[in-house]
Amino acid sequence: MNFLENLFSKYPQEKVMKWFHQVCFAEAISWFLLFVGMIWIREDKEGILPLTYIIIIGNIHGLFFTLYLLLAFPARKFYQWDDEDSIFALLAAFFPLATIWIEKKLARFDRE
Repeated sequence: MNFLENLFSKYPQEKVMKWFHQVCFAEAISWFLLFVGMIWIREDKEGILPLTYIIIIGNIHGLFFTLYLLLAFPARKFYQWDDEDSIFALLAAFFPLATIWIEKKLARFDRE
């Protein structure tokens, strides 16, 4: 984890928190677009367009998924999450649209 701390210590806390909020939202949107592609490919199994769409959106979603996991560690420090909150935030990456909930409810300073 020292690597991540050194990486993100170069940037102001506000900037890293802004990135975390943006990545939370982008990860959820990219999952939704990937889900749309999964429905599309079920309807058009022989088409090249849905397959290309899924490949492109899948790679974009993978990028945002990885960024979310990487940014969750500095977010833990900034928002002073305990172990339970941190595990919940990491597990939220694996459930559809849960990162929006993390961004709205858990990534706040004024929560109880």
